[in-house]
Amino acid sequence: MSFSLPFAIPALADRTDLERPSAFESGGATALAASMAISVVVGIFLTVIGRRGKAGALYQKEAMAIVGLSWVLATVLGALPFYLSGTCSREDTPLTFIEAMFESQSGFSTSGATVLTDLESPGLVPHCILFWRSWTHFLGGLGIVVLFVAILGQGSAGKAMMRAETPGPTKEGAMPRMQHTALVFAAIYVGLNVLLTGIYTIEGMTFFDALCHAFGTMATGGFSTYNASLGHFNSPVIEYTTIVFMVLAGTNFTLLYLTLLGSPKRLFRDVEFQTYVGIILLITIAVVFFGFRNQDTGFDTISEATRHGLFQVVSIVTTTGYGTADFDGWNNFGRGILLLLMFVGGCAGSTGGGLKVIRHILFYKILRLEIEQAHRPRVIRFIRVGGATIDDPKLPHGIVVYFSMILAIFVFAWLLLITFEPNSTWDVVRSSDLSGVDSQSVETTAEIANRLDEKLLDSASAVAATLNNIGPGLGVVGPTRNYAGFSQGAKLLFVWLMMLGRVEIFSVLVLFFPSFWRRV
Repeated sequence: MSFSLPFAIPALADRTDLERPSAFESGGATALAASMAISVVVGIFLTVIGRRGKAGALYQKEAMAIVGLSWVLATVLGALPFYLSGTCSREDTPLTFIEAMFESQSGFSTSGATVLTDLESPGLVPHCILFWRSWTHFLGGLGIVVLFVAILGQGSAGKAMMRAETPGPTKEGAMPRMQHTALVFAAIYVGLNVLLTGIYTIEGMTFFDALCHAFGTMATGGFSTYNASLGHFNSPVIEYTTIVFMVLAGTNFTLLYLTLLGSPKRLFRDVEFQTYVGIILLITIAVVFFGFRNQDTGFDTISEATRHGLFQVVSIVTTTGYGTADFDGWNNFGRGILLLLMFVGGCAGSTGGGLKVIRHILFYKILRLEIEQAHRPRVIRFIRVGGATIDDPKLPHGIVVYFSMILAIFVFAWLLLITFEPNSTWDVVRSSDLSGVDSQSVETTAEIANRLDEKLLDSASAVAATLNNIGPGLGVVGPTRNYAGFSQGAKLLFVWLMMLGRVEIFSVLVLFFPSFWRRV
């Protein structure tokens, strides 16, 4: 029933935009009210069912079930406002429920992918639904479950729920009490949202736009209220402000907490933060160099090249997905390096998605140790990170398994997409339709071959962008496009991928194993 409360806040945005049809706006508010009522009914039903069970301590298995099932339930309930309000993906095309779930999961998982083709048309998206869309980013920023641990508490299961929901290894020893930790993280998160909203307002945004873009920035989500994303404002000041707060959002919140307590040295001495900043700087220099050399759009001067290059690198590495330039039109190095950056992510304990920087650090150290032991088998070394020895014997195995699972899921989803997604998504004529063509068949065949090559890359990009909670990718899902053209089956696949990317993958995958539901 607690999930029904967030529906009330977006309803306050009803009729604040006088250019939109009042009846259409009222429909949006009615959809939010209906969604709230449905959530209350579902909550009462689950409460009654839960009372029939035996009370007892919650262990890791139960915590993983709560995390996985709560995200599934949040996706379905969060889709109701989009579906019931009559929100349209394009003119006279209301969202299907799968598309509504896509938009809902994209918001809660802070992916920022969308199937809405026109956010600015008064008759397609109600104003309050546009706010609900950004509000899902705010709720998903630190995770619905983590926020519920902070507000409601979960007793002995709090630690297990935090560990299951928060991606990646976190800093130990700073705040041992899980409920206190969640409260501190939530306070920092809310405070940064308030601060950024105020700064955006001073820099010229309306309060509505400032609030929505602050949600998208601090949640590293990327939902905007304009079709051109942050590029709509064409303001270097707004863009550099967003860069700073995206970097903060991708930083471990424990380190931000210690910095607020007067220990900034812990932040700058942290090996993950050093690597995180180093990646941003090195990749930005490379992108600016090759972009300026190839005279890409927006790289006319060094200042413009730095502005666009830095923004897009930070946006991708933090998994925010905001856009100020069409990076799909950049040179091959720029496009390729941004595609690889999708698999990096922010720091552990941040609102960013992706694999996390600390996992890459540990993976590198594990590989280096294995290579050394291949030619010096008698040497015994321990993995050290930031001067501390990793004494958990299961960690190296867990890191390798995690990378293997991400690779397996990526390949599996990519093969599904290129196999079953129709070529019409890329406006390609099927090969079977080429029989009996005239003298232009060579040109037609070459064009189709090029489009099929694009399908391979675009599909890989779409899978990477959703699995790592980026949002925009390359080609048909580039920064100036969206996911509306994909089939319903593909959109359902993306919903699953976005959920896997936001929650620790095992919390979702275990739900599909019958043995998980058996009593031991």
